[in-house]
Amino acid sequence: MVGGCEFSVRAPWGELHVLGYFLEPGQPALEEFLDEMRAARRRRGQQMVAKLRGLGVALDAETHVARALVAGGHTADITEAFDRYLGRGRPAFVEKPLPALRDVAKLVHAAGGLAVAAHLGDRGTENQLRQFAAEGLDGLEVRHPSHSTETEKRLQRIAAKLGLAVTGGSDWHGDTELGEAHTSLGGLHVPAEWLDHLEAVRERYR
Repeated sequence: MVGGCEFSVRAPWGELHVLGYFLEPGQPALEEFLDEMRAARRRRGQQMVAKLRGLGVALDAETHVARALVAGGHTADITEAFDRYLGRGRPAFVEKPLPALRDVAKLVHAAGGLAVAAHLGDRGTENQLRQFAAEGLDGLEVRHPSHSTETEKRLQRIAAKLGLAVTGGSDWHGDTELGEAHTSLGGLHVPAEWLDHLEAVRERYR
């Protein structure tokens, strides 16, 4: 089993998700950072709920606000929750505090882990990934439900050129409705040799 965590960091387009692989619990610096991020998320949730109440939308939940909007019958699904209320430019939007990729990669490496960019799609250009690699990125999630075969092949070529590892995943969050960006747990084949390569890359931080 490979322990991990998904981080949100700043990117030129707004937000990049970074997967930290091989993370073990009990790493003091990492645990402190995660506590700070959870506290920031709670504050952001409180601010969004306050804005929604000002719009006449009564919610009690201060985390997973989008899911609470759906559960309360205020929106049909999570996509509508963001399109109508929570997305940038919408009436209940609150800016998310995002750390730098370089800082998160440093934390992950200090904990013996690897930092991998998740589901980049068309944003994964060679120039952009070269910059991310300079900031500590170790790999790319090339196989993802939202990636076409062409996108996967393109990202694999760039990863090989830049010396980055490749990964894949279902991006399953426990959802019952999967859509195009998620599939069920275990619903996506990822070659075992990709994990072997990840473990080999990991040795550089041990």
